Amino acid sequence: MTTAATTPAKVNLEEVVPNRKRGGDIRITLSPRTVGCTSGFGGTLRLAPGEYVTEHLHPYSEEFLHVVTGELEITLNGEPVVIGPGDSLLVPINMRHRLVNAGPEPAQVVFHLSPLAPRPELGHVDTEAPLVENGTDPDVGGPR
Repeated sequence: MTTAATTPAKVNLEEVVPNRKRGGDIRITLSPRTVGCTSGFGGTLRLAPGEYVTEHLHPYSEEFLHVVTGELEITLNGEPVVIGPGDSLLVPINMRHRLVNAGPEPAQVVFHLSPLAPRPELGHVDTEAPLVENGTDPDVGGPR
């Protein structure tokens, strides 16, 4: 049985190994593996101009995105939506989505997914081939 974290936990972004398997620089900072949380996980995504995250979906989790810098085009079930600094977006459970940095500047996004899937390997379904065949996949936290 998993128990909830009982003390505050701090993780610095630069301490986390980037995951580049699906594109961009994804760093999961707060997760069951990194801090012992039990209700979801989150972190940051950095995309250079033209860089993208391959299409995928989350069969158990909603994804909350907040754009800090840059302009992104997110395709939701095939329909493009442009989001920029200050915009937040909810990606519902089971919705296919793909992010592209559509602007001339680097983009940074903060994200959170909740609730957790029953097992880490069930939390993410690729609908487009990963960019890095044997890249790291942190399975909700991965190595630090």
